[in-house]
Amino acid sequence: MTADAARYEGRADERTDDRTDDQEQVPLGGYAALAATFTAGAAVFAGLARRRGVRLPDEVPPWDVALMGTATYKASRLLSRDKITSFVRAPFTRRTSDALAGEVLDEPRGTGVRRVVGDLVSCPFCVSVWVAGALVGSYVWSPRATRLACAGLGAVTLADWLQYAWTWTQQSTEG
Repeated sequence: MTADAARYEGRADERTDDRTDDQEQVPLGGYAALAATFTAGAAVFAGLARRRGVRLPDEVPPWDVALMGTATYKASRLLSRDKITSFVRAPFTRRTSDALAGEVLDEPRGTGVRRVVGDLVSCPFCVSVWVAGALVGSYVWSPRATRLACAGLGAVTLADWLQYAWTWTQQSTEG
């Protein structure tokens, strides 16, 4: 996979076996393992749902899509950027700086699985796919409970935006 990583990074003409800095190499094998894990999880869920007679919904109303989208956004930010959830990321990342609104910026550390999981948990866009997968599975299994959880996360998202608006209003009147 090292030669593939070199070609992917645009370094096909460089010798990759002399490299000592694994941080700079794209861990394509690890990413493939994560994608396989996600796919396997979805397959296991589908198999269990079918075995227990859970039926897919005939339709998903646009309101539910918007609600799950808002919840996915907020849960992804909470998992990948919130100070309070840094204990989840700490084995796989290191803090690089503080950000606005109680968020932090982390970067992946280590090599192999540690690096790959660090890439995942430090990226809100990356972790959002996993959150959305969990919410969709939950929606199929228990739509009412999922709507309730999504409504809670949606309320937090709305509260965040109101906090930003209030801060902006204060700053614009003072300055």
